[in-house]
Amino acid sequence: MNSHLSANILLIDDHPAVRSGIKRALEVSGLNCCGEAANRAEAFAQIAHKSPDAVILDLNLPDGSGLDVVQWIRKHSQEMAIVILTMSDDESQLIAAMRAGASSFVKKSAPVSEVISALKSSLDLPKNFNAAGLAAALKNSQVAEQLTQREMTVLQALNQPGTNKELAKGLFISEATFKTHLAAIYRKLEVKSRFGAVTKARSLNLF
Repeated sequence: MNSHLSANILLIDDHPAVRSGIKRALEVSGLNCCGEAANRAEAFAQIAHKSPDAVILDLNLPDGSGLDVVQWIRKHSQEMAIVILTMSDDESQLIAAMRAGASSFVKKSAPVSEVISALKSSLDLPKNFNAAGLAAALKNSQVAEQLTQREMTVLQALNQPGTNKELAKGLFISEATFKTHLAAIYRKLEVKSRFGAVTKARSLNLF
């Protein structure tokens, strides 16, 4: 888009105070808010009626996930900019937003200037996903996906008290087999101890 100033932007968030704050920031930046929606149903109706150039969207809506809105938009438009604005620190949500077709992912704790910057970038390149911490999230996601189902079971067992022998017995496998899986887990998570594995697993939201 040649001019951000001509863009129509729809705000989708169930908190009036959040919508009001973003709307003021848009106005200060010379950008146009064409409407507001407080839930998923209103979002679908507003998007269909107003065909905005961009949406600023909360992931947690009272009647469903904002990811449903992202996927619905992408079925109808590849050009609409989609900025996710969320309280979530969950890296899996960031990855899910990217895979659903969002343009940007910004935390609500970020400065308003960052939201406006993400919006402008998304208007220019709606299919070029941008998010702080994206590289780390992708790496962590790839690490998690490398674990086999059995390794995931062993990893979850590490979150319980007990020796390797006791945990292995609880999983109905030998201690030697348990240690083999443990070695694979350490290698894939790049850790050297049970404590390190549990800590890393929690950071990856595997528990």
